[in-house]
Amino acid sequence: MLNYSFMRYALIVGIMLGAIIPLVGQSSVLKRLSTKGDALSHTALFGVAIGLVAGANPLIVAVITCIVASLIIEYIRNKFSKYAELSVAIVMSASIALAAIMSNFASSGSFNSYLFGSILLIKKSEIIFTLVIFAITILFYVGFYHQIMYISYNEIQARLDGVNVTLINILETVLTAIIIAISSKIIGALMVSALMVIPYASAMQLSKSYKRSMIYAVSISVISVLLGLTFSFYLDFQPGGTIVICSVVILIISMIINKIFKLTS
Repeated sequence: MLNYSFMRYALIVGIMLGAIIPLVGQSSVLKRLSTKGDALSHTALFGVAIGLVAGANPLIVAVITCIVASLIIEYIRNKFSKYAELSVAIVMSASIALAAIMSNFASSGSFNSYLFGSILLIKKSEIIFTLVIFAITILFYVGFYHQIMYISYNEIQARLDGVNVTLINILETVLTAIIIAISSKIIGALMVSALMVIPYASAMQLSKSYKRSMIYAVSISVISVLLGLTFSFYLDFQPGGTIVICSVVILIISMIINKIFKLTS
């Protein structure tokens, strides 16, 4: 498998994305915005369609539209603080509608490749772009670890204690948008939201600790990517879907382990 350069590229990018997607996913889940990935992934499809129709780079346009959509979500969330999920529902509905309309004007083959991803057709420029975002994301979550944890559990108290909640939320929102846009191209728009939520759901079955849950989620996500790519190569399955199925299987195993050993009771 490793004799092929496209598989080596897929493993490199897959491991990096597998490590950072659960980081943004954990914050989204704790803020009751677990469907945020769905909203932004559909926004990415809208951006892809615009790029294909306009003759621009679909990935760049998808990143821009995702950033705009994520900032809109954050703005609406602050306006309706008691109904945070409302912001996601509004953006997701609009994105699905716009993506559906724009897809009529885009090349069906190119557009469909973004639905389920094309991790085996990665360009070197996309590897470099992913590497840069990977490094920035790791530095962000390490540098602001305590502030992010505080905001995730109690945003109001964090604000009262002097944490710059607005800045951190905006930075995290932009990072989430960029990561989802990249992942939509590589893993698939219909798959990426699953990697935001399922590995962390598995981690919650194994530990109540914020730090341990984060470590477990990242580990489970990376393992899912490695297993998914391996199975997809030897069984000729679609990579993005196989990765998600692997993560679901691990979730089921985690639930069984929790049931037997009562790890979070």
